[in-house]
Amino acid sequence: MSSTSPAPVRTRFAPSPTGFIHLGNIRSALYPWAYARATGGVFVLRIEDTDVERSSQEAVDVILESMRWLGLDADEGPFFQMQRMDRYKQVLAGMLEQGLAYRCYMSQSELDALRERQMAAKQKPRYDGTWRPEPGKTLPPVPAGVPPVIRFRSPIGGSVAWDDKVKGRIEFSNDELDDLVIARPDGTPTYNFCVVVDDADMKITHVIRGDDHVNNTPRQIHILRALGHEPPVYAHLPTVLNEQGEKMSKRHGAKPVTQYRDEGYLADAVVNYLARLGWSHGDDEIFSREQLVEWFNLDHLGKSAAQFDEAKLRWVGAQHLKRTDDAVLAPLVALQLHRLDLAAPTDERLAKLCGLFKDRCATTVELAQWLAMYFGDVTPSAEDLAAHVTDAVQPALSSLAVRFAEIAWDAASIQQAFKATLAEHGLKMPQLAHAVRVLVCGRAQTPSVDAVLALFARDAVLARLRAA
Repeated sequence: MSSTSPAPVRTRFAPSPTGFIHLGNIRSALYPWAYARATGGVFVLRIEDTDVERSSQEAVDVILESMRWLGLDADEGPFFQMQRMDRYKQVLAGMLEQGLAYRCYMSQSELDALRERQMAAKQKPRYDGTWRPEPGKTLPPVPAGVPPVIRFRSPIGGSVAWDDKVKGRIEFSNDELDDLVIARPDGTPTYNFCVVVDDADMKITHVIRGDDHVNNTPRQIHILRALGHEPPVYAHLPTVLNEQGEKMSKRHGAKPVTQYRDEGYLADAVVNYLARLGWSHGDDEIFSREQLVEWFNLDHLGKSAAQFDEAKLRWVGAQHLKRTDDAVLAPLVALQLHRLDLAAPTDERLAKLCGLFKDRCATTVELAQWLAMYFGDVTPSAEDLAAHVTDAVQPALSSLAVRFAEIAWDAASIQQAFKATLAEHGLKMPQLAHAVRVLVCGRAQTPSVDAVLALFARDAVLARLRAA
């Protein structure tokens, strides 16, 4: 008795390079990537660039850059549809030969007139099959000089249905579907046809994509079956909405994925946040990439639209920053400091600085802004100077500077110097600590002042205190 093991999972991400890629788009890469990784399958990247007028190399580059940053590595590809034209034309020729498709010479003006008649009769506008060959039917004479489109011979009667992993059972009456144009007059194949040939050739087992494709699916299933293939498993994801409740789009203020990188979000934080925009694992809010892969399946995809929330993204970013090893953060923060024209070696000191300040930040940009005081000059505000560096505190600052020059330079010794100075001048810790912070750090609020000062070079601290 023999048993056949199921085909390995093969998923795909198939973006069109017609504009920058935003978080709503890239979620359609994250889920198929996660599912392929969770099942030991294969994740394919395919660039659907047949819209020549709107496609650009710049958009392709941003797609690849965004996926690279988020760690969504493809096992195969990128494949480009424009490089597969010979394959599409070969399949089209075979379909014409087998009677699965036919040439239609109806002009655009004839189609427009047909649509007007149908709408006047309160009928759904659709192609009426004028050029569809049928037994015993006489076709009109072929008009001279009119390049035909090629139409798919769609089944008549009955229905097409599938069990969607998000939406459940979906069924379309075949009488609702007219004969789809699968090649234009110039011979270039159309989107719905190319997708089917690609999915068949690439042996895609699971199509996880946005629900704006639901209406394409019955047509794609018909073409797949006509070519002798069974359809893949479909999962149509609800739309991602922006903060105003509109569909996330460039027109409605969506940002390119790469902008979140430039704003200093950790890639793992964005992956975590994005995964929760339409999928869940119980009540788990914060998880690692490894946990996502371990937990991910198609049974817990959300059925309703998810809404982007920048404040929630910041919270997730902060949780991941706290959890990230200081040595991992150091080179990322050094890069952000470099953007501020500050040179910072990615050494043990920078890692310690990251550890001291990361609990206050959501991004590496914010962390770099905190650490800038260690690598460049500070300019305290007039308000902070007036509020904290008062005549009453000035003598204590001078005494503290003297002590700082003589002690071992570590947090414990710095703390003792503070205590001795406070006792000598009869001050409270906040009075002196705030003044020191303003002069040395350029701001009145920081983590524990002894820990903050210990990571400065002693000479820098003394110079800033004496300058007062």
